Amino acid sequence: MAQKSGLGRGLGALIPGGENAVSENGVMLVALDLISPNPRQPRRKILPEDLGELTASVREHGVLQPLIVTAGRSAGRYILIAGERRLKAARLAGLERVPVIIRQATDQQRLELAIIENVQRADLNPLEEAEAYRQLAEDFSLSHEEIATRVGKSRVAVSNTLRLLKLPDSIKNALIEQRISEGHARALLALTTAEAQTAALHTVLSKDLNVRLTELLVRKLTGEKPRPRRKMSASPDLAELEERLRVGLGTKVTLRSGHKGGSLIIHYYSNEELDALVERILKD
Repeated sequence: MAQKSGLGRGLGALIPGGENAVSENGVMLVALDLISPNPRQPRRKILPEDLGELTASVREHGVLQPLIVTAGRSAGRYILIAGERRLKAARLAGLERVPVIIRQATDQQRLELAIIENVQRADLNPLEEAEAYRQLAEDFSLSHEEIATRVGKSRVAVSNTLRLLKLPDSIKNALIEQRISEGHARALLALTTAEAQTAALHTVLSKDLNVRLTELLVRKLTGEKPRPRRKMSASPDLAELEERLRVGLGTKVTLRSGHKGGSLIIHYYSNEELDALVERILKD
């Protein structure tokens, strides 16, 4: 059962056949040159320098967790489902064969499992994750809700991530190069044109603005009046509750407390996000 630890519920839930869809002894050794990369692998680049520790471990101890593969179109060949880092590390370590478990999988299931493994290991940058969700939505006609169920995310999180694909290339590149965070990128999405977004990006980078200041900049550019600053004496309990709501709903939340009651503001950035939030709130 150790081979399941890296993929969580994904294997049992998404691959038909379960424990029976393996070789007779459960694990078999396969030559590296017989394993082709997953054509649906959402992660675009794994640099050798990122695999240093894993390669050293593989060289010393071998591949301890079997790769998951499916039969290729040619007899005796296989397509990788999950374990791309282990496969690359095995090649760098000079191994000739690696342990694998053979599963039956469709093209869609190969993509789903690759996303699950990468998301659980935090191996995808936000745009790679967004592109993988786009493939599931457009190539396999899955709704945002169905994608969220398969990859273990909320619908709001999936919708927010997909919105990043609407950004101009300049902001996408800054996000990939980690010059800005996903929070910066999502704040810039509130501007309605690529020109305005790019101009705001230059300000963010030149002034080294954090996400909060980027949100203030965007509100200023869109003509939204700045909100009154919360008093420094605001209750820590209120701030903690605001953060819990933000995490639970997957979007920005503002709590304002007055002498009698207060207000709760839930921010959304598209009609689809609004629909997802309404559905989530009413469902809960």
